[in-house]
Amino acid sequence: MKNIVVIGAGTMGNGIAHTFAQSGFKVNLVDVSQDALDRGLKTITTNLDRIIAKGNLTEEQKAETLGNISTFTELKEAAGNADLIVEAATENQDLKLKIFGQMDELAPANCILATNTSSISITKIAAATKRADKVIGMHFMNPVPIMKLVEIIKGYSTSKETFDAIYEMSKTLGKVPVEVNDYPGFVANRILMPMINESIETLYNGVAGVEEIDTVMKLGMAHPMGPLQLADFIGLDICLAILNVMYDGFKNPKYAPNPLLVNMVMAGKLGVKSGEGFYDYSESKKAEKVSKMFLK
Repeated sequence: MKNIVVIGAGTMGNGIAHTFAQSGFKVNLVDVSQDALDRGLKTITTNLDRIIAKGNLTEEQKAETLGNISTFTELKEAAGNADLIVEAATENQDLKLKIFGQMDELAPANCILATNTSSISITKIAAATKRADKVIGMHFMNPVPIMKLVEIIKGYSTSKETFDAIYEMSKTLGKVPVEVNDYPGFVANRILMPMINESIETLYNGVAGVEEIDTVMKLGMAHPMGPLQLADFIGLDICLAILNVMYDGFKNPKYAPNPLLVNMVMAGKLGVKSGEGFYDYSESKKAEKVSKMFLK
């Protein structure tokens, strides 16, 4: 596999495109918006400059990486010679099913179709295609160029050949692939999201404040960032979407999103990307200032 298509130029999509391109693959990055593609390339360039500043990349390697990336606003133009398409669109089931129908129609017959979904059933996504044996989950972690883990999720009909190909390819990207079966939330979010939800519950019940909860988890459990800060970083809308997928999938009340999370998303307080969540990011992207709604 040499020719990669990545659908979605947002945080995950541009990170996946960056990672493949830096590893020598030819990447067609697709988004419906040229502005989104331009922002994605700008982000990739900035991240490459950071790697150079740390002494881990040369200017020549940066130029080669950027030279490996082409941008498209039409999937039809990008997918003609694809060996692998990685979908990294918004965590919305209906949207993903629609995109996979298009991918199946436009991609070559031997092309593997992968999704970066963090919680949605691979089996359900595969059902939107006529090549369920070639559909698989590749759940990268954010930020993609830095984080080593990739959850490789097999759908009900994913073939051994497809799994083996993606598992080995992940290693060529410098990642550590982990085999996971197809259940809501997979492994990472099945464990992480209930912790974040319980942290919000703890805040909601007045047990402790935002900084106090995050400090306990950072200093007591050696987490690099607290769960409320992490929720802001992921995006509270994404956290809510994942919890809803798990709640719908398991019908277990322990996955029910806390009302505070639901209200914050409805109010547009989504975390870093909206400028405010549990912390206020109007002056800094770092979680240095608690949102005024949570001040005592």
